[in-house]
Amino acid sequence: MHCLWCDKQIIVEVTWDNFLYPDKPKKLCIECKSQLTKITGAICKLCGRKSEDEQCKDCERWGGNRQWSKVLSFNRSVYSYNPMLQAMIAKWKYRGDYQLVEAFQTDFREAFKQIVRACPKDTVVVPIPLSDKRRYERAFNQAEALTQLLEVPYQCLLTRREGEKQSKKTRQERLSSTNPFQIIEVVRNPIILIDDIYTTGITIRHAAKCLIDAGCPTVYSFTLAR
Repeated sequence: MHCLWCDKQIIVEVTWDNFLYPDKPKKLCIECKSQLTKITGAICKLCGRKSEDEQCKDCERWGGNRQWSKVLSFNRSVYSYNPMLQAMIAKWKYRGDYQLVEAFQTDFREAFKQIVRACPKDTVVVPIPLSDKRRYERAFNQAEALTQLLEVPYQCLLTRREGEKQSKKTRQERLSSTNPFQIIEVVRNPIILIDDIYTTGITIRHAAKCLIDAGCPTVYSFTLAR
């Protein structure tokens, strides 16, 4: 087995435990895995970023905006968006290395199990959609690929209109952009949105607002990176 990032061969030490009960093959070598930083310890209770304060400055600003203050119950993320993860996501998302998503599977699943315990049992999992044009360019939707790692039922309840890439916009441009999402199907269950990166939080909130306005009682979100 070779590391999905550096292609170094992964040598697994054989013990009686893993001989009798084999572990799943590791997708990253120890060196590459160590460069991914899990979000642990004190966090902002709303957006899930590392923070000694109960609520970070970003979320205080969101809370002061009547339009957005109630649309998202909380976000949780697996990793901090450091240079290593940024490079991995860019290769996976923009350069078509689809298999690289498997490198995140174990941590993504484990974190999700913790999060769903805080959500009602009838919560529906919904990946953030791409526009048709963006999906055609990439050949896959990264949020749906992450959702499939969880091996749980999910529903695609939203569509997305084409617009300028969020990665090309400034923070202010993102915050002032129009809502690109539309509802395909109305559900009355709580929803947990899945996406790759929580940056400013506007994408998640646009999607959440669509769902709340259509009658969804509560929206949470879960992302790979924050």
